[in-house]
Amino acid sequence: MIVESGAKAKTINRYLGPAFEVKASIGHVRDLPSKGLNVDIEHDFAPTYDIMPGKDRTVTSLKASARKCDKLYLATDLDREGEAIAWHLSELLGVPAERTFRVVFNAITNSAIKEAFAKPGKLDMDKVMAQQARRILDRIVGYQISPLLWKKVAWGLSAGRVQSVAVKMIVKREREIRAFEPVEYWLIPAFFTTDLQNDYSAEWLAFITPKTEDDNPPTQAEQYKWLAERSAFKAELQTVGGEKFEASNARQAERIFDAIKDARFKIADIEKKKSSSRASAPFITSTLQQVAANRLGFIIERTTRIAQQLYEGIDLGSMGSLGLITYMRTDSTHISSEAVKDVRGYISRRLGDKYLPEKPNIYASKKSAQQAHEAIRPTDVDLTPADIKPFLNDGQFKLYDLVWRRFVASAMKPARWNVTNLQIAAETSICQCVYKAAGRVLVFDGYTRIWQTGSNGQELPPVKTGQSLASVDIKAEQHFTKPPARYTEGSFVKALEKEGIGRPSTYASIISTIQDRGYVEQNEKKFFATDVGEIVTDKLDEYFPKIMDIAFTRYMEEQLDKIEEQHLDWLGVLRDFYGPFKQNLETAQAEMKHAKAETTPSEYECPDCGKGLVYRFGKNGKFLSCSAYPDCKFACPCDKEGNMIEQKVSEHKCPVCEKPMIEKSGRFGPFLGCSDYPNCKGILGLDKEGNVLPPKPPPEPTGIKCYKCKDGELVIRQSKKGPFMGCGRFPKCRTIISIKQLDYLKELQSAGKWPPETWEEADELLGRKKAKKTKKKTKKAKKAKKTAKVAS
Repeated sequence: MIVESGAKAKTINRYLGPAFEVKASIGHVRDLPSKGLNVDIEHDFAPTYDIMPGKDRTVTSLKASARKCDKLYLATDLDREGEAIAWHLSELLGVPAERTFRVVFNAITNSAIKEAFAKPGKLDMDKVMAQQARRILDRIVGYQISPLLWKKVAWGLSAGRVQSVAVKMIVKREREIRAFEPVEYWLIPAFFTTDLQNDYSAEWLAFITPKTEDDNPPTQAEQYKWLAERSAFKAELQTVGGEKFEASNARQAERIFDAIKDARFKIADIEKKKSSSRASAPFITSTLQQVAANRLGFIIERTTRIAQQLYEGIDLGSMGSLGLITYMRTDSTHISSEAVKDVRGYISRRLGDKYLPEKPNIYASKKSAQQAHEAIRPTDVDLTPADIKPFLNDGQFKLYDLVWRRFVASAMKPARWNVTNLQIAAETSICQCVYKAAGRVLVFDGYTRIWQTGSNGQELPPVKTGQSLASVDIKAEQHFTKPPARYTEGSFVKALEKEGIGRPSTYASIISTIQDRGYVEQNEKKFFATDVGEIVTDKLDEYFPKIMDIAFTRYMEEQLDKIEEQHLDWLGVLRDFYGPFKQNLETAQAEMKHAKAETTPSEYECPDCGKGLVYRFGKNGKFLSCSAYPDCKFACPCDKEGNMIEQKVSEHKCPVCEKPMIEKSGRFGPFLGCSDYPNCKGILGLDKEGNVLPPKPPPEPTGIKCYKCKDGELVIRQSKKGPFMGCGRFPKCRTIISIKQLDYLKELQSAGKWPPETWEEADELLGRKKAKKTKKKTKKAKKAKKTAKVAS
């Protein structure tokens, strides 16, 4: 039996007898090689697969076991990727189809594994082809657009069928925020009390005012508690003269405030009703990632990693290794009948029948969800978080607690509330003004006993129609509309899911990739688009409109689903995609301008020649430059909003020409540069505290010839790890040799043996080739030993 991970193999080993050997593939074993396209577009997009680097030993071990097995059970994960791994394994191992079986289970428990082995199946080739089509699509887009970005924007950039659209979503939000213009509006909230004997105004003001600058004002829950203890509550001005209250400036607000601040208020109307709130569905991948981000502060990658650990199995002491949750990559809220029976039994026994609905709660999944999969739930609801806490680390406990509580709560009765709405009216000198207050009281806690939902809102005191109220505080408050919120990891996953971009298993890698490429950065857990991200998005948007279209990306995801579920021809999907894509690629290669050749006008003037400054793109992002370049070479940095950053002259003199040094910032951080740049290129490094670092000592000549370029000589340079030898023609020649070889190389050169004719001879003289050969021989010897063992 082959599974994907060693942890899973260890857990499953407990349930299978000595007739089974459980091996792990440790993820993928075969893929498209990283060098080159490796997709033959002219011959039906035929892919070329190779064993992945570092997997030779794993494959050799699996082949040795496969040769002596009676039956081969492929038990990789139950999603498309897992099916593809199973297919690659079957292709590599060569076990006949009649002896090869596919088993899937969404939980690593004794019962789930026995059930899977009771009904073993065969490989689902529709699922395999859907994954292969996705892989080929992504390879074509990535490997054919990325080189274009290297030529037209900057080296090392990449494009992706899904990642580029994800970046576009963040760039779009960035520009919405930048273009947003706040709109002024005013509110006139009031605080009333039914206690007419006491004046709480001064006490309330003292309560809400922080004592020092470092103190925070009381929270909303604390304010509601303070008010309830004094039979007081908060209300908002609803109507003025029968019309909805609106004030867009201070004059409008003050006119109404002056009329109501001394008015007498009475209860005009009381509305009472009952309401209930139902628990949310059990977790799917996206909702688990979102809630873990919001409640626990977990980044998506951490949630994914810990969920994988809980699924594959945790050592629970005398109970052994046990999978604690079901498969964590799912978009279905379906729960098996056995799990429904178990959780209803738990609720009845531990919480009481009053929390148990007459019929099980049912939650609808989205149309594209695979109902064969289950929601994420605990494999055994009787294993409460408190019971197994000693065996879990902090992250594992928090995530398991979240999954367990969500699942149990989803099977419980709704919470019930008594809701009261009050209308408070006052006759003023200008017209009647009506305030509205709302409050609710929890009647039955229902699912909230297990799943806390935060503040319950304010509690209103008992009142009667016509009852007089005293005002505790009335004030006019200025507000401004806020721009769209920046994406956090949780809200971005929600947006990706809503737009149909990617799939549950890809959200974590999408978020990781767009940051690794420098298109997006996180600050205080919020996403910001970088200059590079905006430029690449604009270039791709112009020349690859379909690739960058959210609706088209969603359509392609649906096509991949249809390959799996409706037997859609995967080659037809690739052909339909590649024709228009190839035309766009040819147009882009011919017409796309280099980002460094494009300029955008700014509002600033050049201090040197008086002409306008323009925005240009450089290796460190956007900067301001004179429009008269190259006649005028003035340039200065700008911030993310395009505002000019004033250049500060330091107290230090240039070590080259003794002119003043200016504070600058580069890709390695802040430094001092000569004010006469580019005529003088003197620089001084700065440490973390901003102090000038002593200049590096000049390279020390060794007199030893470089074996690569034959023209340069090796020199001794200094690095953080100590001295080393490098070619004096750096960066044209990047030869590096350990300083330990210095005396040895001098002896070789004096004997006429250095520099050698070829690089291979140099490696052999330096001991590099010998080590490599020894390693290969060791590997061959081990392989021969294993083969002999199998033969015997």
